[in-house]
Amino acid sequence: MSSKLIYSKLIKAEAKRIGFLSCGISKAEFLEDEAPRLEKWLNEGKHGKMKYMENHFDKRLNPTLLVEGSKSVISLSYNYYTDKTQVHATAPKISKYAYGTDYHYVIKKKLVQLLEFIKSKIGDVHGRAFVDSAPVMERSWAKRSGLGWIGKNTNLISKNVGSYYFIAELIVDIDLDYDTSVTDHCGSCTACIDACPTDAISEPYKVDGDKCISYFTIELKENIPNDYKGKFENWMFGCDICQDVCPWNRFSKNHSEPLFQPDPKMISMTRGEWHELTEQTFKKVFKKSALKRAKYKGVTRNIKFLSD
Repeated sequence: MSSKLIYSKLIKAEAKRIGFLSCGISKAEFLEDEAPRLEKWLNEGKHGKMKYMENHFDKRLNPTLLVEGSKSVISLSYNYYTDKTQVHATAPKISKYAYGTDYHYVIKKKLVQLLEFIKSKIGDVHGRAFVDSAPVMERSWAKRSGLGWIGKNTNLISKNVGSYYFIAELIVDIDLDYDTSVTDHCGSCTACIDACPTDAISEPYKVDGDKCISYFTIELKENIPNDYKGKFENWMFGCDICQDVCPWNRFSKNHSEPLFQPDPKMISMTRGEWHELTEQTFKKVFKKSALKRAKYKGVTRNIKFLSD
């Protein structure tokens, strides 16, 4: 057995031990197929006001520009699915991923732990950990690493566990044993396209970011366009519609991460309590929450938009 294969098996076993759902590895190289697609998407303005998407175009496509001398991209997934829901049906809805502690903190810590393990077993290894915080095309690398296929809603989907998981990477400067992509299993299904209330999935495998409820409620800092009044189906932070209707998510299993357990205060809030939310309460209840990304101003804007 080659050292590359031995090291890869060690890494995957440790990733599983510390809680990652899956782990795959691909060669760190220029994403040639993704380059024209990304350029076209940006040129068409599908990223809306997310101007940061225009930055670091070359780095998004070439991991060797992010980590000097990098040779491998280790892609990992981390489950966040829960069958628990908000207690009050009329309360403004929050995406499942934001029920517990902000995933950036939880997963980054585990990535650092995995990188330290790699160094302890292999030696002088240099690398960086990424959790949705740098110009890395996570889904493309996860697809190349065999973790799933990119579905018609542009989420990464696995036959075994659906799509309710975060994606993260370690980019390292060692050669490893590389995995291969899996087959697309969306078939003729159009459930996600049919269910999207804002028609954000303009065609299979293409999402207009500037029409997505998650974009409006999290990324957009300005007022939400009035054209979308009555189309959010009560989603206040993020949106799970295209995942909820995906047939592959019937295979989703509850996560086992204590820090992702739903905050009891948050999921039990009534519609009235959301409307009466003060900045002081927001800072206290959502101190470690992903809702901080929208800030108090954004959350209250979203609530008002839903009720006006």
